Amino acid sequence: MEHSLKSVTAPRARTACAILGAFEGGLLTPSARAVDEASGGQLAALARRGDLTGKAGSALVLQTPAGVAAERVVVAGLGKQGDLTLKGFRDAVAAGLRAAGASAARDATLFALEWPVKDVATTSLAQHATQVAAETAYRFDRLKSRREDEARGLARVVLAAPERAGATLQAAAAQGAAIGAGVALARDLGNLPSNLCTPTYLAEEAQRLGKRHKLNVTVLDRRQMEKLGMGALLAVTRGSAEPARFIVLEYNGAPKKHKPVVLVGKGITFDTGGISLKPAGDMDEMKYDMSGAGSVLGTFEAVAGMKLPVNLVGLVPTCENMPSGTAVKPGDIVTSMSGQTIEILNTDAEGRLILCDALTYAERYDPAAVIDIATLTGACVIALGHVATGLFSNRDALAAELVAAGEAAWDRVWHMPLWDDYQEQLKSPFADMANIGGRPAGSVTAACFLSRYARKYPWAHLDIAGTAWKSGRDKGSTGRPVALLTRFVMGRAAR
Repeated sequence: MEHSLKSVTAPRARTACAILGAFEGGLLTPSARAVDEASGGQLAALARRGDLTGKAGSALVLQTPAGVAAERVVVAGLGKQGDLTLKGFRDAVAAGLRAAGASAARDATLFALEWPVKDVATTSLAQHATQVAAETAYRFDRLKSRREDEARGLARVVLAAPERAGATLQAAAAQGAAIGAGVALARDLGNLPSNLCTPTYLAEEAQRLGKRHKLNVTVLDRRQMEKLGMGALLAVTRGSAEPARFIVLEYNGAPKKHKPVVLVGKGITFDTGGISLKPAGDMDEMKYDMSGAGSVLGTFEAVAGMKLPVNLVGLVPTCENMPSGTAVKPGDIVTSMSGQTIEILNTDAEGRLILCDALTYAERYDPAAVIDIATLTGACVIALGHVATGLFSNRDALAAELVAAGEAAWDRVWHMPLWDDYQEQLKSPFADMANIGGRPAGSVTAACFLSRYARKYPWAHLDIAGTAWKSGRDKGSTGRPVALLTRFVMGRAAR
């Protein structure tokens, strides 16, 4: 989808569809009032008749309205006046764009920057509107033999701006488009089936990303990982015919003296659970177990697209977790890259095993901060559902920074405890630690395990098991937390 910002008035906008707003009770936004006056009170008449309600989530379509240049008008409901939140704003933008896209319109002009959201700047609204436009237009139908409605849907969205829109507003809209592109890449990777999205494919995708944005990309194979002593990662991949890969991406947008932010993404391209085999129901969703890896690549797409003045490193340990005669077994003990030994009590707790070696590898960058992203535990889904990502950190300041970035991006996290009391559950009589701590506080003990490999730098762990994809009829990747991570990096760049 193409995006642009343009100063235009609603009655004169030559567009296939003008998207306006209205509050409950027929209260029209300024552009909607202008269209109402130009059309001889058509919108007001619809409100009196009860067709235009203004209720949140609603969208009324008018074909060939009188007195205006637009071929169609969509009026998105904004709810009660004075109560519009950032979530309500995003929902109204999405509802308006979906209604426009369901018609024969191929372009639309969105008059959303005048919709008042308390304590949210116009620049932020521009970023969110453009990002929502990209996300609403997203489709994943590349693997269908016959694509339905290829000619339908919006190809261009113009964001209507106040007169003499400045460079700051233009930049905000461009940032939203870049985040949208990053989210789309993460969703594409998540939605691909595991017979296509293998560790090798992820490495090739990273290399394509590197060529597109002039990144430094290095891919390590098994032999190189063996030389580094990545015994935990290599234990997970033992049961699979697909070769493991360790992907390193480097974006250098700032002088070398600036320490990089390091993003570590779990890249299990399919997780059967290994010898500790998962139940058959919904096992197809285990193709999403590489969503952490996808979010790292998506964030690089966004950050490099914006050309942010920051140094960023991405580490993606990627492999399959399969059962076979060579697979790691419950009770096996392996040695991680850090030299710490791990008793594997459950082979389905494999994500932490590949991440711990990546966290040790991150030390060589002397990082300003390290954030790992992983669909790590079902326990986090039980704790937080599908709304908030679980956040754990060894630095409260870093956690607060991520919470703020999540609120700004509307990609929210919840700060969970990482107290030493929970470390007791990881004790092993035979090794330095066990890879699980039992059912109680499963997401916390998983984070505690990872914390043992992140003692040398500020670190945060994002458990996205409940937020990386949605199940059911409309199942698919959400692309979270690309928006959160990008906002975080933007904040670091602004320093």
